[in-house]
Amino acid sequence: MKRDTTAEDTQHGTFSEPSSGGNNLLGALRPADFALLRGALRRLDRPAGAVLYEPGDDVRHVYFPCGPTLVSFMVLLADGRPVEVTTIGREGAVGGIVSQGRLPAYARAVVQLGGPLLRLDTAELERAKDASPALQHLFARYADCLLAQVFQSVACNAAHSIEQRTAKWLIAALDRTGEDSVRLTQEQLAAMLAVGRSYISRVIQQLRDSGAVEPKRGRLNIRDAQRLRSMSCGCHGVVRRHFDDVLGGVYPTGNEVAGGGSIITNGPSFRP
Repeated sequence: MKRDTTAEDTQHGTFSEPSSGGNNLLGALRPADFALLRGALRRLDRPAGAVLYEPGDDVRHVYFPCGPTLVSFMVLLADGRPVEVTTIGREGAVGGIVSQGRLPAYARAVVQLGGPLLRLDTAELERAKDASPALQHLFARYADCLLAQVFQSVACNAAHSIEQRTAKWLIAALDRTGEDSVRLTQEQLAAMLAVGRSYISRVIQQLRDSGAVEPKRGRLNIRDAQRLRSMSCGCHGVVRRHFDDVLGGVYPTGNEVAGGGSIITNGPSFRP
C-alpha cells in the first residue's frame, strides 16, 4: 500500500482545485468561513487500499472524504493484524482537526471505498481557525462526535456478534455513500472485523438467505435495508443521533445522493 504524496498527485494529474464532490462538514460552514479554506483545498482521487497515514507518520494534511469515499482508521495489533476502530465518510475529516498538526499518527488511515477527497495542509487549517472562532468551534464539535464514534465502536466490538457488526457496517456504508451497492470484498470486510475469511463467508450467506444482501464479485448489493437494519445492533443509530445533537445536518441521512456536484457552501450553516 502506498502513502499519499504530493509528488504522486502532480505526476499523475490528480492534483487540482476542488471542483466536484461534496463533504458535509465543509458544507456546514458559513460561506465566509469556507472562503478561508477554499484556496488551500486540493482535490484528490484515491483508490481503495490507498494509505493516507501509517502509525508514526507526521500528520501534515487533513483529508475530507467526498461523495462515496470512506476512510478507516486501523489499529495494528502486536502480530501485525490491522483492526478497524472507526470509519469516516463525507460527514467528517481525517487528520489534525483540533491539534496543532504535524503530530505522529497513532493508527493507519486507509481508503476503504475509493473516490474523491479534499486535502488541506494542517498549517492552513490552523491559520483559518485563528481567523474564525466559528470554524474552530465546528471542528472541535466534530472531534467530539468522532470520539463518541470511537467509544461506541469499542463497546460494539466487545458486546455484539460478528453478524450484528457486519450488518451495522453495511448500513453505515449505505447511509454515508447513498449507494446500495458497496464496493467491498469479503476479504476486506473480514480484515476490518478481525475475523477469518471463512467466518465472514458464512455471515454473508446468512444475510443473503435472509434477503438482506446479494454478494457479487468485488461488492455487496443491499437488497433490503430495513431487514439489514433489524439484523444489526443499534450502535450506528446511536452515533447518528449524537451527530444530530452536536452537528445537526452533517451526518448523511441515507437518502442523499453522494455523487458528484459542487461543494456545498450554502447549506445548514454552523452556528457556534
